[in-house]
Amino acid sequence: MLAKRIIPCLDVESGRVVKGTNFVSLKDAGDPVELAKRYYDEGADELTFLDITASAQNRKTMVDVVRSVAKVVFIPLTVGGGISSADDARALLNAGADKVSLNTAAVKDPTLIIECAKRFGSQSVIIAIDAKRTGKSWEVYVKGGREPTGLDAIEWAKKAASLGAGEILLTSMDRDGTKDGYDLELTRAISDCISIPVIAAGGAGDLDDVAQAFSEGKADATLIASLFHYKQYTVADVKKFLKEKKIEVRA
Repeated sequence: MLAKRIIPCLDVESGRVVKGTNFVSLKDAGDPVELAKRYYDEGADELTFLDITASAQNRKTMVDVVRSVAKVVFIPLTVGGGISSADDARALLNAGADKVSLNTAAVKDPTLIIECAKRFGSQSVIIAIDAKRTGKSWEVYVKGGREPTGLDAIEWAKKAASLGAGEILLTSMDRDGTKDGYDLELTRAISDCISIPVIAAGGAGDLDDVAQAFSEGKADATLIASLFHYKQYTVADVKKFLKEKKIEVRA
C-alpha cells in the first residue's frame, strides 16, 4: 500500500491566500510564497495552489505567483483555476507546476482531459470535483462552487478516470471550512468506484478527521487548509498522529 500524503492547500484570490466556509465568506490567511515555504520546511508531501476565482472571473491563473511559489518548494506542486485549454496547462507546467487541476473547463469539454493526458501524462492531470449533497447523491458544481451542473459526482469521477485523469481532488462543499470533518460517505463512495487516487478535501477540524479520511473514507491523500494556515497544527503534528494510528505516511 502506498503511503498516505498530506497536502497543504493554498486557495488564492488577488495574490493572497484566503480561506472561507462553504466556498464563501473568504478571509485573508497570508502570503502564498511565505506559506508554501513554511509547509515545505514542515515536511509537506505536496502543495496545491488553487486560484479560486479565475474561472468565475473568466481569467487565467496567476502564472507569476505560481512561478514564485515553485522557486521556494521542491516537492510536487499542483496548480488549478482558470485552466481552459492544454496550452494553459502547459504554461503552468512551464512555470514550475508538476500537475494541473482541471474543473470547470473539463466539465464543459471532457476531451480536455484526454488531450492533457496525452500531452503531459496522466500523472500530471488532476480532476477537481466540487460536490454538494442533493438527497442521497452529490451534484458537481463549477466556477468556484457558484454554478450547479446537474452532473452526479460519482458518475463524473468514473468518466474522468476513464478519460485519463491521474487523480481526483474531491471537495465536499457542505464541509468546506466547517471543521466538521470530511464527508466520509462521499469520499468512500468515489474511492470505491475508481482505481486512481482520491484526495479528500473540505472539513478537517482536528487530527482524528484526517485519520478518518484515510481509514473510513479510503482516501489516498488529504488536502488541509485552515488547520495549517492558522497554526493549529503543523504538518509534522499530523504525520506523528497518523503514525501513532498505524496509518503509513511519508517521512
